[in-house]
Amino acid sequence: MDNRPEVREFLTSRRAKITPEQAGLPAAGQRRVPGLRRSEVAALAGMSVEYYAKLERGTLAGVSTGVLEALARALQLDDAERAHLLRLAHEADGSNAILRRRRPKRWTVRPSLQWTLDTITAPAIVGNDRLDFLAANHLGRAMYSDVTGDPANPPNFARFTFLDSAAHRFYPDWDLAADMTVANLRTAAGKDPGDKGLHDLVGELSTRSDDFRRRWAAHNVRTHGTGVKHFHHHVVGDLELAYESLDLRAEPGLTMTIYAAEPNSPTAHALALLASWAATEHHHSALAQTGRATRN
Repeated sequence: MDNRPEVREFLTSRRAKITPEQAGLPAAGQRRVPGLRRSEVAALAGMSVEYYAKLERGTLAGVSTGVLEALARALQLDDAERAHLLRLAHEADGSNAILRRRRPKRWTVRPSLQWTLDTITAPAIVGNDRLDFLAANHLGRAMYSDVTGDPANPPNFARFTFLDSAAHRFYPDWDLAADMTVANLRTAAGKDPGDKGLHDLVGELSTRSDDFRRRWAAHNVRTHGTGVKHFHHHVVGDLELAYESLDLRAEPGLTMTIYAAEPNSPTAHALALLASWAATEHHHSALAQTGRATRN
């Protein structure tokens, strides 16, 4: 697949982020563009300006690991950006394709995976690289009831973040949540640039949201592994939750995320209240289903 535009935009955006001072270079002279000049990146990476210009035009096929490492050091890439650069290089020479599995047209949760989710007492969810909300335990569904509230549309965190006004209440720091959402999608695009579902999602959000389109153009990427997130739930209020994201080996491209509160904290008490609310909602739903079945 020809990914030269993606390579070009990524390298150009990383070069623009580094000031001469950050690179240990003198800032003398008028600069027409932000960040470093191509000649400065080339010097820092130990390569000719002509060769670096070729790389920045998007030609990464066949580039050695040593050159990629030198480029990553010169551009001061973090771990997520280094991984993204490596994936772009592998995509350019076609070696990424062999690692991909064909996606099922319609994914359904395996019973054993749902059983596993249901044994977890903390909120737990399963999603994919496109940020689709695929499965959860009762507490996970209760925590994300805003995201899953529209039965007509499959739940997706990116659509919720940028197209649903409830997101601004659910995420107290909406700008941070929006930045992370887009960086996760940009990372996914580097892993599988041929994913039609992802292309369609990005196209939809770019058309409908200026906030998304501006962030997408920044080419920021991230590794979604662990950290702390803040939410404001419409029933139990503020939540400050640590999270751990675990790749599912039997389901490539899927991730299970488990949330936990600090013991005896206000959030721990709020989660207990949420669990009680979720149990009540589940009970009412089960009664309603039984009533419908009886009438039929």
